[in-house]
Amino acid sequence: MNPYILSTLLFGLGLGTTITFASSHWLLAWMGLEMNTLAIIPLMAQHHHPRAVEATTKYFLTQATGAAMLLFASTTNAWLTGQWDIQQMSHPLPVTLITLALALKVGLAPLHSWLPEVLQGLDLTTGLILSTWQKLAPFALLLQIQPANSTLLIALGLTSTLVGGWGGLNQTQLRKILAYSSIAHLGWMILIIQFSPSLTLITLLTYLIMTFSTFLVFKLNNSTSINALATSWAKAPALTSFTPLILLSLGGLPPLTGFMPKWLILQELTKQDLAATATLAALTALLSLYFYLRLSYAMTLTMSPNNTAGTTPWRFPSLQNTLPLAISTTATLLLLPLTPAATALLTL
Repeated sequence: MNPYILSTLLFGLGLGTTITFASSHWLLAWMGLEMNTLAIIPLMAQHHHPRAVEATTKYFLTQATGAAMLLFASTTNAWLTGQWDIQQMSHPLPVTLITLALALKVGLAPLHSWLPEVLQGLDLTTGLILSTWQKLAPFALLLQIQPANSTLLIALGLTSTLVGGWGGLNQTQLRKILAYSSIAHLGWMILIIQFSPSLTLITLLTYLIMTFSTFLVFKLNNSTSINALATSWAKAPALTSFTPLILLSLGGLPPLTGFMPKWLILQELTKQDLAATATLAALTALLSLYFYLRLSYAMTLTMSPNNTAGTTPWRFPSLQNTLPLAISTTATLLLLPLTPAATALLTL
């Protein structure tokens, strides 16, 4: 892609998200979300491949539906209450509609079915943008409206953690596995958003760091399926030894960074007399952990076929910049000791 066009599109992505962050009026927030969608569509369709075009079409239709629903709900709110301010949502009907519209935009279950299909049709770089940056603007709106319908949020959260764990079990494609991983993590964030918005923010931040590391590892190895992971030990042995730790951090295993948000969320849910919800969420995390272990096993304990097709990728050294991967991997593995600082931030 022409670098000028690429920089314009990336600027549009950043501007759309920033407008949504800064807006206090529903129309401005909606405009930011639309700019975001329109900026990423050319990036998704840049490889003229039927799968990429199909994924782009699905994404556009889904996001357009979510945006139309959001606009309808905010207009309904203005009609019922007479104002457009995001933080003054008092009527339950528009709040519920907006929550569902934003759930569709980020891919929360049961409105998730577009996400694995779309992510599977994209290359890893665009998939990374879709899994990280594109979640920020809808979450900023969810944090601002602070929906009071606890039953809806807990139902969305538990369904997402369950679907995210269950859906990834039978997958062989890495992008689909990462999509289901994303759904499960979003479920954890939604579970806690009404009780501790700052904890949701910390969970989102750790999710962004861990997903960034995972996508960069797969991009460096040029792997898109579980079988392709088996060749990675010959390309980057040091990275291959760290990758299981990155995946287990995504699964939420101590003493890695990913354990911190899950631990704090379960603690907060128990404080709110939701012990059953906390137990269910912890059990669904085991499902996700299984497929992370499966990826770790495929990467470190299996040998790739020793034929020409299997050995050719070894002979091509990667020319990618590894500094971002080094920084994000360090953060993915070693931030658990900062938990007291995170809890101090929560109490501010």
